[in-house]
Amino acid sequence: MADSALFLETITLGYQPKGSSITLGTAMLNEQPVEGAFVKIPLKTMNRHGLIAGATGTGKTKTLQILAEQLSENGVPVLMMDIKGDLSGIAKAAEVQPFITERHTKIGLPYEAKGFPVELMTLSQQDGVRLRSTVSEFGPVLFSRVLGLNDTQTGVVNVIFKYCDDHNMPLLDLKDIKKVLQYITDEGKADIEKEYGQISTSSTGSILRKIVELEQQGADIFFGELSFDIKDLMRIDDQGRGYINIIRLTDIQDKPKMFSTFMLSLLAEIYNQMPEKGDADRPELVIFIDEAHLIFDEATKTLLDQIETIVKLIRSKGVGIFFVTQNPTDVPNGVLSQLGLKIQHALRAFTATDRKAIKLTAENYPISDFYKTDEIITQLGTGEALVTALSEKGNPTPLAATMLRAPMSRMDILTADEISTLNASSKLVKKYGEVLDRESAYEILCKKVETIEAQEAQAQQQKAEEKATKSTSPSRPQPSLGGDIAKSVIKVATSATFIRGVFGVLNKMFRK
Repeated sequence: MADSALFLETITLGYQPKGSSITLGTAMLNEQPVEGAFVKIPLKTMNRHGLIAGATGTGKTKTLQILAEQLSENGVPVLMMDIKGDLSGIAKAAEVQPFITERHTKIGLPYEAKGFPVELMTLSQQDGVRLRSTVSEFGPVLFSRVLGLNDTQTGVVNVIFKYCDDHNMPLLDLKDIKKVLQYITDEGKADIEKEYGQISTSSTGSILRKIVELEQQGADIFFGELSFDIKDLMRIDDQGRGYINIIRLTDIQDKPKMFSTFMLSLLAEIYNQMPEKGDADRPELVIFIDEAHLIFDEATKTLLDQIETIVKLIRSKGVGIFFVTQNPTDVPNGVLSQLGLKIQHALRAFTATDRKAIKLTAENYPISDFYKTDEIITQLGTGEALVTALSEKGNPTPLAATMLRAPMSRMDILTADEISTLNASSKLVKKYGEVLDRESAYEILCKKVETIEAQEAQAQQQKAEEKATKSTSPSRPQPSLGGDIAKSVIKVATSATFIRGVFGVLNKMFRK
């Protein structure tokens, strides 16, 4: 193995950007940090996406915290998915401990404890900035996915969205789409079949039941207005630091479809609304998706293709996406190949399957003259990781086993009182705290149904009045006795005349 001087030169050439950068820590050789071998990542490549992987307890969350802090200090806003509920402490300064001081002495970096500007966000009833989206913004494909619909039912949802678009009926919340389903099954069945073809009542019934099930999971809180404006994710505080927006997801761990569909909707919204940035010096926003496998579980090929497309294209908008998961194999190869920064914490080999996974993981990293990757990946300690990134020229940097710096913010959660104080001072909590309910498909169809019912009631009333008029009209006068006799005489006379006429004709025939 090469000596430390050659190692230092290699790391220095690979990790010394000319522009702004973030410092992760110091590279290690023979399990010891090498003085001056700082691992720095160029800010301008942070929109090339990344991966943070490793077994439970190896330090992934702290690495996520370090990156968020460094980005914030450099004026880059951050969006984080907090599945486990252990990231809120970023808002408060850390308590300096002896082990932190010792670590930074080894690394060769000064340590300063500080908190960062934080917004706590929620998709549910937790305290924080309410994130909402309209049904229309979700679109038929993602809405069908969150309901778990089959192809036939998804086709019906597509027709519903088209019908509402054509008739200027906004789909804002779940009661809107429920009302449309009821309408096309009953009063509006003939209209929708005339325009779009026949729709099975069994399909509409199944979709309606799925929506009710979604409501019971609390999704009715998420769908509606005021819809969240993604520009509020890109705020900078008065000290020039980017806000760290933390979406608290601890209470939807058992609803992976809701989480994954929300993430896809959010990424699509960011991509559609943000302008092209080209080759900028720093990203506009960096997104960290913890427990990333939740997005890819049960995803159809169509949705996987959609994710891969967004990951490929969204970096041109100045947005970086980092996936945090236990094993890189949790992320599809098409997405994995798009990731520029890879931070690999230790993996554990308990079974033959684990060893195969480790070997496969090691093959995804650059070949190194200083490490046997498949061996060192099992020997890394907590807070240590293999790092490879992209240089400012876009070339992969050498693989570096890195002792990571410690977070400057609290490595624990906020107390309930601290959360209340943070939310009380938030402008966004006030902005999105009010629920709007403007006229939409529900109100429009209710009025339409009322009109139809009023017309039907009026028609029924008319019929009833006509029937009553006929039944109460005066009876025809009974003929008098003289009149009856006269009619009888006329009848007899007429009959006699008829008989004579007939017989007269017959007599003439026989005479001939």
